[in-house]
Amino acid sequence: MQKGQINVQTENIFPIIKKFLYSDHEIFLRELVSNAVDATQKLKTISSAGKFAGELGDLTIQVEVDKKAGTLTVRDHGIGMNAEEIDKYINQIAFSSAEEFVKKFKTKTEAEKNAIIGHFGLGFYSAFMVADKVVLRTKTYKKGGQTRAMQWECDGSPDYTITEIEKEDRGTEVIIYVDDDSKEFLEDQRILGLLNKYSKFLPVPIQFGTEKISETIEGEKDEEGNDKTIEVEKPRIINNTDPLWKKKPAKCTDEEYKNFYRELYPMTFEEPLFQIHLNVDYPFNLTGILYFPKVKRNVEIQKDKIQLYSNQVFVTDSVEGIVPDFLTLLHGVIDSPDIPLNVSRSYLQSDASVKKISGYIMKKVSGKLEELFKKDREGFEKKWDDIRVFIYYGMISEEKFFDRAQKFMLYKNTEGKYFTREEYEKHIKTQQTDKDKNLIILYASDVEDQHSYIEAAKEKGYDVLVFDGVLDSHFINTMEQKESTTRFTRVDSDTVDKLINKDEELPSKLEDAQKDELKPVIERNINKEQFMVAFENLSESDVPFMITRPEFMRRMKDMSALGGGMMGMDNLPDQYTLVVNANHPLMTKILDEKKEGIQDKIVKQAYDLALLSQNMLKGKAMTEFVKRSIDLID
Repeated sequence: MQKGQINVQTENIFPIIKKFLYSDHEIFLRELVSNAVDATQKLKTISSAGKFAGELGDLTIQVEVDKKAGTLTVRDHGIGMNAEEIDKYINQIAFSSAEEFVKKFKTKTEAEKNAIIGHFGLGFYSAFMVADKVVLRTKTYKKGGQTRAMQWECDGSPDYTITEIEKEDRGTEVIIYVDDDSKEFLEDQRILGLLNKYSKFLPVPIQFGTEKISETIEGEKDEEGNDKTIEVEKPRIINNTDPLWKKKPAKCTDEEYKNFYRELYPMTFEEPLFQIHLNVDYPFNLTGILYFPKVKRNVEIQKDKIQLYSNQVFVTDSVEGIVPDFLTLLHGVIDSPDIPLNVSRSYLQSDASVKKISGYIMKKVSGKLEELFKKDREGFEKKWDDIRVFIYYGMISEEKFFDRAQKFMLYKNTEGKYFTREEYEKHIKTQQTDKDKNLIILYASDVEDQHSYIEAAKEKGYDVLVFDGVLDSHFINTMEQKESTTRFTRVDSDTVDKLINKDEELPSKLEDAQKDELKPVIERNINKEQFMVAFENLSESDVPFMITRPEFMRRMKDMSALGGGMMGMDNLPDQYTLVVNANHPLMTKILDEKKEGIQDKIVKQAYDLALLSQNMLKGKAMTEFVKRSIDLID
C-alpha cells in the first residue's frame, strides 16, 4: 500500500470543490461519464493505429446505483491507468493549479466561478461535491511492467492511499460514496434524468439498469395467428451513439429528420416546417441540425430549444447570447469541439470561436431560406405565415441578416397575395405615392376589426397589407429607418382621404360657426378624456362619425409593450380621434333639432355605432345602446 498527500498546501481545496458549483452539483455525473467516454475513445484510437493488439470487446460504459451501500459507480473498459499514471493524472496534474484555483475562486464573481472546473482540470474531482469518499479502481490496457490493477482512495482530505488489487478486465471504475446531503443521487429516476440530459448522444453506449422489451419468437404464433412475443429484460442503453447530425446531409432522408426531431422533443406533436443540416470542418468544426418550428405568437416560449454540444457532450440549452437572438427561435442541435465544455454562458458569449460559429450559422440559415424561396416560391409562400416572425425578428436585430433577407422577405396583402419588397413597391407606386413623393404602405393589424377601413381604402384603389404579428410594429419601424421615402400607415389611423395626402380635399357643407355650435353638443355625449373631436370634409356616403388612432402613438405603445420603443408608453391611456364628417346630412339634422334630449340621443347613437365598429362598445354602454336602438325603431 502507498500512502501520500496530494501536493496542495491549501487544505481547504475540498470544501471549496464541494460548494463552488452547488447550484450545478449534478454536473459531476457529466464529468465522470465524459471521462469514461474519453478513456474508451482513446483505446479505440490506439487500437486503430495498431498499438493495441488485444480484443476491444464490449466497450459499454456502465452506471450503477447501489442504494443499500450508498454508492454510485461509473465503469468503463477504456485505457485504464497504472500506478505511475494515477500519480501523474490524479495526484499531480489535476491539482497542479490547486492553490491558484483557491485564490482565484475567492475573488471571482458567481458567473466566473462557473467557468473554473475545466480550466483547472478538476473534472474528476467534481465527484467530491456529492461524496464522503471516492474510490478509483483501474487497470491499464498496457502489457509488461507496472500493469497491476490499482485502487486509489480519498475521503475528501489531501490524504490518499494507493493499493494493488485484483481486477480482471482493463478500464476504470469510479465509486462514489454519496454523502448525506446528496442522497438524491441514489435515486434511479434522478440518475436516469441526468443521463438523458447530459449523455443522450455520447459516442460510446451508456448502460443504466434494465428495461423490459417485447421480442418476437421466430416461427411461433399466438392463438390469433399473430407472431408470438415475449417480454425480455435487457440492459437499458441510454444514448444514441450515432445521432443524425453526425451523418452526411446527402445520406439523410426526410423521415429520418422528422424522427430525430421527435427524439429531441418527445413532447412536441407538431412537425417542423423544414431543417438545415450544418456540416463544416473549416475554419472550425461544426455539425448540427436546426429545425424551423411553427412560431407561436409568444416568442419567449419558443426560445431555449437549441441544444449545444461539444463532441456529443451536452453543454447547455440556453444559447441566447451565444447565437444571434433571432436564431434562438429555431430548434435542434449544434455540436462543435471548438466550443469549450466547462465554462459559463458569459464566457461562451465572449469566446472568439463561438462568435465565428454564430456568424456562420446565420449565413447558413439565410442561404437556406433564399434557396427555398428560389427553388419553390409557392411552397415558401405556404410556409410564410409560420416563419414570418422569425425572419422579421432577424431583420430587426441583425444588420447582416437584414441585407440578405431582402431576397426572400415577403409582404402579404388582405387578398392573400404575396410580394417581395421590390415587387410590392412597383405594385402600389402609382396609387400610393403622396404629394411629397413618399410611398405610403397601408396595413391592417386586425382584418376583422378594421374591415370597414380596409374596404374604404380598396374603394380608393389602394392596397392594404396584413401586419398582425407580435413583432410587426418593430419591423415597420426598422423598415422606415432603412428607407426614408417610405411610410407605413395603419388603415384606421385616419380617414381614407387623409391616409395618403394628395391635396384632394372636398369642400365643407358646414360653416365654421355651425361647427362651433355642433362641437359642444358632441363633446358632452362622449368621453372627452379619451377622444378628441376633429371635423373632416368627407363624402356624404361616408359614416357620420369615425374613430381613428394616431399612427405614432399607437405604434410606440405597441413597441413599448414588447420591450422596445419609448418605455412606459404602454401605461399611458389610449388616445383616439372622433372624426366628425362635416358633409354628412346627420350634422344638419342635429343642428336643426331644437330639443336637447333628441340631439343627445342622435349623437350618442352615432357615437356608439362608431365605437361598435371598433369593438370598443362594452358593458353598460352596450346595454344602453341596445335599448336606445329599440326605442328608435319604435
